[in-house]
Amino acid sequence: MEPLNRIEGIAAPLMRPDIDTDIIIPSREITSPDRTGFGDKLFAPWRYLDGTRRENPDFVLNRAPFRHARILIAGDNFGCGSSREMAVWALHQFGIRCIVAPSFGAIFRTNCIRNALLPVELPEADVQALAAAAEAAPLHLVVDLERCEITGLAHRRLRFEMDAGERDCLIAGLDAIDLTWRHRAAIEAFQARDRQARPWIWEPR
Repeated sequence: MEPLNRIEGIAAPLMRPDIDTDIIIPSREITSPDRTGFGDKLFAPWRYLDGTRRENPDFVLNRAPFRHARILIAGDNFGCGSSREMAVWALHQFGIRCIVAPSFGAIFRTNCIRNALLPVELPEADVQALAAAAEAAPLHLVVDLERCEITGLAHRRLRFEMDAGERDCLIAGLDAIDLTWRHRAAIEAFQARDRQARPWIWEPR
């Protein structure tokens, strides 16, 4: 998994509440079991004009400099709705590495952690301040996961909290398999004991 400890880049404001996973990546856009090719499908209902692949010039991610955004500033309850890991894949493949919002859908947030996409929760007032600054002029932010802070908004440092285990996994680029493999010696020791205690379990069938 891609390590994340410091994310720098343009922040794009998308301050609509309750943006669900079917808006992030509609089911009709999921036509392949592959994990690639989702970046162009991100926010398809808003990003493209009806029934076409022509860009909607009014949508924020189609406008300069936001089409190269690495940070998304979003409204409350971002990523609510169905469990759809492709929503995170689409954001990641577009180039987004951090989403800042007052809150997230619980399953979506978990999927972010598992796919090297940093979900940052801030108070509503701070998120609104970031969005207003991004609308007024290009806003370049630095999200420092080691320090758990965001800089780039005037002279303010915005602190955020994160579970220490999740933070360490993101910084080190560890996924669930990597975490399990850290216990390889204990797993192999158990298997050796179990082969002695229950040899029939290990017999090939």
